[in-house]
Amino acid sequence: MSTDDWNAGIIAEFRENEGKVGDPFEGAPMVLVHHTGRKSGRDFVSPMMYLADEQDPKTIYVFASKAGAPTNPDWYYNLVATDQAEVEIGTETYPVSVSEVTGEKRDRIYDEQASRYPGFAEYAEKTAGIRTIPVVALTRA
Repeated sequence: MSTDDWNAGIIAEFRENEGKVGDPFEGAPMVLVHHTGRKSGRDFVSPMMYLADEQDPKTIYVFASKAGAPTNPDWYYNLVATDQAEVEIGTETYPVSVSEVTGEKRDRIYDEQASRYPGFAEYAEKTAGIRTIPVVALTRA
């Protein structure tokens, strides 16, 4: 199954179940991020797990892990190129501003996600010495 087909299944399940999806994401906070291709101009929707900011209810964080691949996912480049996107959380859709989180704050947020979802620790191990997995803040516009 291609990544596009797999994502289409996740997106359909998300929309049919008010933002909830099952295995392998059972119980995980999921978001659909709408972004525009920086080269193609096409509209894309990417499902991903997120971490809510505990101090700022307008902000969530997403992680460009690409399951520990040696390169960043295309959606990451699309988001940082335009600084804006739209998200679906639960049954709500709204615009967001995009900013990359770096340094100590990035490390703290990524470590929190990895402590909650061990797959993220595995992704970091796979990319060690190759790339640092970007953390992106999506803030309600």
